[in-house]
Amino acid sequence: MNGLAGTGTLLRLALRRDRIMLPAWVYAITAMTISTGYSFGTLYGTASAREQFARGMNTNGSLRALYGTVYDAGVGGLTAWRMGAFGAALAGLMSILLVVRHTRADEEDGRLELVGAGAVGRRAPLTAALLTVLLADLLLAALVAAGLAALGQPAGGALAFGSALAVTGLVFAALAGVAAQAVETGRAASGTASAALGLGFVLRAAGDSDSRTHWLSWLSPLGWSEQVRPFADNRWWAVALGLLAACALAASAYVLVGRRDLGAGLLPRRPGPASAAPALRSQLALARRLQSATLYGWCAGFAVAGAVFGSVAKGAATLVGDNQQVGDILHRIGGQGSFADAYLATILGLFGMVAAVYAVQCVQRLRGEETAGRAEPVLASAVSRSAWAGGHLLFALLGSAVLLATGGLAAGLTAGATLGDLPRRLGALVGGALVQLPAVWLTAAAVLAVFGLRPRWTSAGWGMPAAFLVIGWLGPVLRLGRPILDLSPFTHLPHLPGGTVSARPLLWLTAVAAGLAAAGLAGLNRRDLG
Repeated sequence: MNGLAGTGTLLRLALRRDRIMLPAWVYAITAMTISTGYSFGTLYGTASAREQFARGMNTNGSLRALYGTVYDAGVGGLTAWRMGAFGAALAGLMSILLVVRHTRADEEDGRLELVGAGAVGRRAPLTAALLTVLLADLLLAALVAAGLAALGQPAGGALAFGSALAVTGLVFAALAGVAAQAVETGRAASGTASAALGLGFVLRAAGDSDSRTHWLSWLSPLGWSEQVRPFADNRWWAVALGLLAACALAASAYVLVGRRDLGAGLLPRRPGPASAAPALRSQLALARRLQSATLYGWCAGFAVAGAVFGSVAKGAATLVGDNQQVGDILHRIGGQGSFADAYLATILGLFGMVAAVYAVQCVQRLRGEETAGRAEPVLASAVSRSAWAGGHLLFALLGSAVLLATGGLAAGLTAGATLGDLPRRLGALVGGALVQLPAVWLTAAAVLAVFGLRPRWTSAGWGMPAAFLVIGWLGPVLRLGRPILDLSPFTHLPHLPGGTVSARPLLWLTAVAAGLAAAGLAGLNRRDLG
């Protein structure tokens, strides 16, 4: 049989399954890029102001490590600098999740075995997944280029920047295809490819932080994206370098597909013990077993992010101090007090919104267990539905608290070391991080309510943290009305450090979260499983 037979049908199926998730990813990255370009055009309206800002960035090693080097002081160049590393990382993450979803995750759930029983070639699922990502990345490149051109930026630079984002996504898509052949689970494949993405970001940051280690950035696909230098040199050969790497990795994935059995990975899986340990003989222990590895990975990410953002607090405050408009935006987003406090409060608000993504992921695991058929055997024993769901909900609630405490602690240590007064900074940032919890809990409880009352809509729960992120970060910049800003629970939180604490919004948000969680558990107990 032709190894690619059925690719077109699988491609149409993948696009149908991703009709919500894929446009949401593309829209979010495009909106962040265009709003960044609009902000730079508004905040730095003169060439001299942009030149001064670029010099300040390029002389600060910590900020270069975080964002990269400014190669062009125009609005387009500053947009490419600000969104280059993060936009490419987001494109890579989107591509990883899409490829793993349509390859290893479907294989793990048994879908590919059913599909493979028909007239479908061995390499068709991988091909359909890569084509899905190719279409998504091309759409992203086109929209980003069109948006920047609409802002009045040179078309060549806009197209180069969009291409840099797209090619980075293709590289990590092909890498995810290789990981999907090596391991036996979708979670392990996503984790392996995401770890490679994180390593790439670290290598790029190390290369940009010091001229003596600049060669390290050439070891990272994110560094290749930066070397395109949109709006400055428009190095198309750097785009070609990424395309060659993507083709080589994709070819490796195709070779590996034919060298393993369906459902197996190239790396052997270590068998577990014949009998469960006493620590695994409860529903809560099962939830811990399923959720703990994810929590550890998120904790590591929050620790690194907290340390990085805290370490650049002094440099960021200095740059903000040179432009009152930037300070005004930070205060509109929620920062209060000094520029350093406003910057740190903004970062902690971002941590809260990201922690909400983790909480939603924990709750979404319930739907995954149900649709995969693993929940039914558990509930056939002496385990109530509330206890089963409560174990995963507990991780959403307490796990998010651990994440925020970790991020606040790391940021407090590094910010205290750079700004001085370590004990006060440490306490203020840990407290400012934990004050985000009621909004995070409300987000998780809302998804649980959807899972209990309308389970088919559970996947739409990912739109909640995405909407809150867009409202919280773009709303103040675009001066959206107060009714729109109030749709996000994070808008009602005290903004620390620098702000004042009021218990009333915290209690109200917690009470609403408790009500939504109760409604979700009640709905789960009343509806049919599956």
